[in-house]
Amino acid sequence: MQIDLNSDLGEGFGAWAMGDDAAMLGIVTSANIACGFHAGDPAGILRTLRAAAARGVAVGAHVGYRDLAGFGRRAMDVGAEDLTADVIYQIGALQGLAAAAGTRVAYVKPHGALYNTIATEARQADAVIAAVLAVDPSLPLVCLAGAPICDRARAAGLPVVAEAFADRAYTADGGLLPRTQPDAVLHDPGLIAARMLRLVRQGCIEAADGSMVSLSAQSICVHGDSPGAVAIAGQLRGALQAAGVTLRSFAGR
Repeated sequence: MQIDLNSDLGEGFGAWAMGDDAAMLGIVTSANIACGFHAGDPAGILRTLRAAAARGVAVGAHVGYRDLAGFGRRAMDVGAEDLTADVIYQIGALQGLAAAAGTRVAYVKPHGALYNTIATEARQADAVIAAVLAVDPSLPLVCLAGAPICDRARAAGLPVVAEAFADRAYTADGGLLPRTQPDAVLHDPGLIAARMLRLVRQGCIEAADGSMVSLSAQSICVHGDSPGAVAIAGQLRGALQAAGVTLRSFAGR
């Protein structure tokens, strides 16, 4: 058994720190790096990229809505032409910084509200897919496991990586429970580790209503900005390794 463990990093802005990138880079196998639209500033992003390169951690462009104030977690009705250009712009910016840091952008993962919107909405999904194809059609697109975006991206010719979330609750239809709902974000490292071990072994996860949802994923995300993220990721990594699961990035270095 093999799985990738990823986290959203590079999200600090100026004097405001966000998460513990250095510690997370010692745990994860892939790092989704902010591109300056939802979070991150150039100097901080570059530092995180250099740290990832030193650790041999694969990096991806964590593209989002132009929404620093809302951390990219507010839904936006962006026109297709603008959204495609915005995503191209973000990937390109990270590619330049990555080259300076001695690494490369190995995949693309949308962030926050953009990620959730394109999971099911065709217009914005197609705009994001078009952007990745325009930059590099070999770049994998990380998508919510089981969502329509996965088939849509594959049909357009993009490699797809299906993703599950360690620290988020699920609905009975396989979606993420909205953050506005109670207990949408999980915090117990032991519970999280057990849930993800079941996912890897059995291909299923318990939804918020107690039902079991079938889910096939190649990557597991732990949000870097969540309280206790390092403890969650560390216990999850330990549990997976103890069970004989190989931790390796789907993207390589």
